[in-house]
Amino acid sequence: MELNDRFLNPQLGRIVRTLGFDHEWAHGEGAHLIDAAGTSYLDLLCGYGTFAVGRNHPDVIAALRELMDARTANLPQLGVSLLPGALAEALVARAPERIAAMVTANSGTEAVEGAMKLARAATGRPRILYASHAFHGLTLGSLSLNGDEQFRAGFGPLLPDCTSVPFGELDALTAELERGDVAAFIVEPVQGKGVNLPPEGYLPGAQEACRKHGALFVCDEVQTGFGRTGRLFALEHWNLDPDMICVAKALSGGFVPVGGVLVSAAVRAKVFDGMERGVRHGSTFGGNDMAAAAGLATLAVIEREGLVERAARLGELLLELTLPLVERYEIVREVRGLGLMWAIELGTPSSRRRRAVWSVVERAQTGLAAQLLVVPLFQRHRIFCQVAGHRMNVVKALPALVIEESEIRRFAEALEDVVARADRMGGAVGRLGWDLARGSARALRR
Repeated sequence: MELNDRFLNPQLGRIVRTLGFDHEWAHGEGAHLIDAAGTSYLDLLCGYGTFAVGRNHPDVIAALRELMDARTANLPQLGVSLLPGALAEALVARAPERIAAMVTANSGTEAVEGAMKLARAATGRPRILYASHAFHGLTLGSLSLNGDEQFRAGFGPLLPDCTSVPFGELDALTAELERGDVAAFIVEPVQGKGVNLPPEGYLPGAQEACRKHGALFVCDEVQTGFGRTGRLFALEHWNLDPDMICVAKALSGGFVPVGGVLVSAAVRAKVFDGMERGVRHGSTFGGNDMAAAAGLATLAVIEREGLVERAARLGELLLELTLPLVERYEIVREVRGLGLMWAIELGTPSSRRRRAVWSVVERAQTGLAAQLLVVPLFQRHRIFCQVAGHRMNVVKALPALVIEESEIRRFAEALEDVVARADRMGGAVGRLGWDLARGSARALRR
């Protein structure tokens, strides 16, 4: 933490100390983080979904060790190596029919940047559409598609010709497409910030509208891909066949940064349409052997251990155990999820006294009430999770897909405990204020 505060991001250090998350993490194992005192915490933050196969999976470690021992001719640049092609082949084989190739990247935001460039080059059109509340990354191009002003503020002017449309409103999307200048509509099948699920028929309708008006339909599966929602790709829930798919996060196995844009044959042919344009897009470390080895090992683990099916089954159990909270507690507005991508949203209580206390909390900072769940889950129940976005009363869980059923039940029991305490508002608010005050004092001292 001292090194972070001196040389990295001291404001992150203040946030971590204020929430009481400033533990010395010693190691990770599967669905757990273990601190220096040997205390195990159930990790429902999961590196923002990166550790889908669990932390330090032995099979991925073995693959990386084997690769290093092989001393491969990595990144010849004006030449090719075997493993990136093998990873691309494996991904194309598992993708929808339209997908024929991969353009390599190093992260989710770089994959989105790539998709933006490829869409403009393939269509000759300038505009990119994105949905309200979207999150596609934080580099300048993907930030231009970010639906949260908190992330955008202070970094403008952002890229021109990037237009927001309301998530779930097909008529608004169609009206923009009808202008005839849209290169692509880029959308998360399930929005990561808030775990917002699309209305019935929205995504198939969006794909059809894009095809009708000559725009590319792009699915950002950076967080939802590789089993997270109970399908290998979330788009499978709606039988989508996009022109491009952005992938990253879980494909890495949690070890090596990796990303890519899965593209149709038509997109690849239009972008790389001659020898003089053969290197018009790429990156120095894109498609390196370490990333490819990690990706191949991760795909093997997902299939061998049945993690896609496991996510579907345990996700249904998690909803079954937590949906009743909506009826039991005034403070709970909604519980929602798909596979092991889950969220609970809090809202204004109906009773007068509780509503008054809620108003005090929300006046202090919109979204602060969500910490009524996050902080005690960590401190009392040793469960590590997150508020789903800035100024929103949504708590989100992204368990590792290797999580045990007993841990799902443990989380549901712990959640009801903290929800019941929060629902009473008075004492919970006081305890939260004291906890955050202590954390803030520690943050200021350091």
